[in-house]
Amino acid sequence: MNYDVIVVGAGASGMVAAIFAARAGKSVLLLERMPKVGLKLKATGGGRCNLTNRCKSDEFMQSFGKQGRFMQDALNFLDNKKVIKFFNDIGVDTDAPDGFRVFPVGHNSATVLNGLTKEISKLNIKVKTSHEVLKIVTKNAKVIGLTTTKGNFNAKSIILATGGLGYSQLGSKGDGYKFAKDLGHTIKPLHPAMMPLITKEKWVANCRADTVAKVTMQVDIKKYKRYKAVGDLIFTKDGIRGPVVLDFSREITPLLAKFSEVPIVVNLTKGANFDSILKLFKEKIQKQELSKTLELVELLLPTSIAKEIIKLSGANEDIAFNKLAGATKDKLINLLVHTPLTIIGHNGFKMAMITRGGVSLKEVNPKNLESKIVSGLHFCGELLDLDGPCGGYNLQWAFSSGALAGSSA
Repeated sequence: MNYDVIVVGAGASGMVAAIFAARAGKSVLLLERMPKVGLKLKATGGGRCNLTNRCKSDEFMQSFGKQGRFMQDALNFLDNKKVIKFFNDIGVDTDAPDGFRVFPVGHNSATVLNGLTKEISKLNIKVKTSHEVLKIVTKNAKVIGLTTTKGNFNAKSIILATGGLGYSQLGSKGDGYKFAKDLGHTIKPLHPAMMPLITKEKWVANCRADTVAKVTMQVDIKKYKRYKAVGDLIFTKDGIRGPVVLDFSREITPLLAKFSEVPIVVNLTKGANFDSILKLFKEKIQKQELSKTLELVELLLPTSIAKEIIKLSGANEDIAFNKLAGATKDKLINLLVHTPLTIIGHNGFKMAMITRGGVSLKEVNPKNLESKIVSGLHFCGELLDLDGPCGGYNLQWAFSSGALAGSSA
């Protein structure tokens, strides 16, 4: 069968790409290898679906690193305000309870998926699920169609929206990278990202009941000390997780591919320094409010974590802080400000929310997201070599890139 546009992958970027292509008056086929569309979208953010945020475009692009400027045209086409309007127009009301992150009202991703599928139906977009694409067919460096497990389809334009390698059980298989590579595109190294990390240190298992707010993490390798992240930390039976770790893992997993271990330091005290902590302890002691070492450290940390940091320092938690040796006091406070951890691994793509790396941006035209190598081939979403932090950044990019690719194709 013949179509103007075929979209491969019915995830966040693919569904939006199909909608914008159909709104431009094109006949559209949306192909999905899974039995249902939008499975990964439905699971996004634990089912809450953080659609976007209130970040200004310049700051938004900076959050994606040095390649973020590539996004300029896509964001101009569909920025955060336009994303909110797009969803409102298809019946998905939104709110921003913290004034920054934007969710569907009710924080239920099913409402987002329902809105998109209704719009797809309204626009008479042909949807075929359980269709796995095997090959993109080209002639004279131009797409002419594709081959699937259930037949061949012809098209003037093809949009690859296949997503990354994470959550393979929800449809992400990484076949888009293979298609792109087979057609001559460079694929930047692929790494799992936005995921928990495993530490060499075993004491973290004793701290699983508590969350530490606003910690600062930094890579403790001279060449990579610029890698930092701030956010809430949760200890696990074998490592660390939480918002700060999800963001930080984007930098750590590529380093783990280079080094067997990645040392980091963590400030567990909301950015406090040695002098401010010592001053706090002295004030409490002078006022005779607190004196025991554990009591003082509990001013800064939950009990389970306080106990472990005190153990690491070699101090006795039941002894008065003033009775500790000077070197022990210094070591304890330094550990609060610079807790050392050693990252030794992760659970691979099965636990990764996003994929770092992808189709080289140098080979894609940012103005329409069309391949510079194969005419009529467009890319969008996670398939491209762009990934952002938690907080609606990656879904905003999926929607913006999908809309630009769809309207251009």
